[in-house]
Amino acid sequence: MTRLLLIRHGETDYHLENKYCGFSNPSLNKNGIWQSEKSAAGLKGTKVDKVYSSDLKRAYETAAIIFKGNTIEKTPVFREMNFGIFEGLRYEEVVQRYPRLYGNWLDSPLKVKIPNGESLKDLSKRIREKLFLIFSEHKGKVIAVVTHGGPIRVVLCDALRYSLKDFWKVEQGIAAYNIVEYSEKLRPRVVKMNDTSYLSIKEEITL
Repeated sequence: MTRLLLIRHGETDYHLENKYCGFSNPSLNKNGIWQSEKSAAGLKGTKVDKVYSSDLKRAYETAAIIFKGNTIEKTPVFREMNFGIFEGLRYEEVVQRYPRLYGNWLDSPLKVKIPNGESLKDLSKRIREKLFLIFSEHKGKVIAVVTHGGPIRVVLCDALRYSLKDFWKVEQGIAAYNIVEYSEKLRPRVVKMNDTSYLSIKEEITL
């Protein structure tokens, strides 16, 4: 059985300002660093065989804190979705400038490609292809991936057998972690999802 630990990166100032981040590259803020340190404490003593991270600062900084001492493989494949013309804009600015496009994106994400950015199908394709390679190379291992809300939602939709049209129904908080088990004979099993309880209690994350 292969275990996948999916961790969403910690907070940045973009989150505080309600900005679309995507391929933009802010660093963690003080709270994001604290969240990552809490996650590291929860995972202390847990054996992880391989660690991957998005190459964007907020994800790699999170991974470097949580998995200090581990070799971390950075890859642009695990980046957040490219939000194109939405990048760097506050949600209210997007609504004001692109009301129809924004409404369609929320209602029918599979049918919309944001100008100068990616479609949800583009995102899912790169995530699925990379995971296929990872699983083929690390069967029976514990794999950690530090990434973003979009890629995590894609993985969880697949594991839960949701259509990607239900993308927005999958909750994923800042600094949340998820555990999915993969067996050759059984369907993927989501062991934990959108868990941020470790931020408020002195409890180790159980793999």
